[in-house]
Amino acid sequence: MGVENFVGRMQGHPVPATRRERGRVAALSGLMAEDSVQRLYLSLGADLLASRWRGPSGEIDLIFRDGEDIVFVEVKSAATHAIAAERLQPVQMRRICRAALEYCDRAGHDGLCSMRFDVALVDRTGRVELLVNAFGEN
Repeated sequence: MGVENFVGRMQGHPVPATRRERGRVAALSGLMAEDSVQRLYLSLGADLLASRWRGPSGEIDLIFRDGEDIVFVEVKSAATHAIAAERLQPVQMRRICRAALEYCDRAGHDGLCSMRFDVALVDRTGRVELLVNAFGEN
């Protein structure tokens, strides 16, 4: 048992013991965060077009139609919103923009649609902070 696991268990926090368990916990945490964000957008009147859409350039967590806009949402979760925000790097933003163009092409929009890139930050308590129109292709 590593020091982190021992300390976590001594403080009453369950700590996954193996790398596989930690990966499984992280994946489930990400799915729960995406589900919370999806429910929020639906409550705001957006229509879900796709979740975990994958193209050659990569995956987009959630895609909605909000009025005339197609909204591509990247969900980031961490202990705090600030830490979650730090996890979105420029290289990932560029990949998401490329994947969004692929999605629009496959959906028959031919780049003529109005696109928006939002980031949804989810903290350890499940609170969601939306950063609307957070980034775009330069």
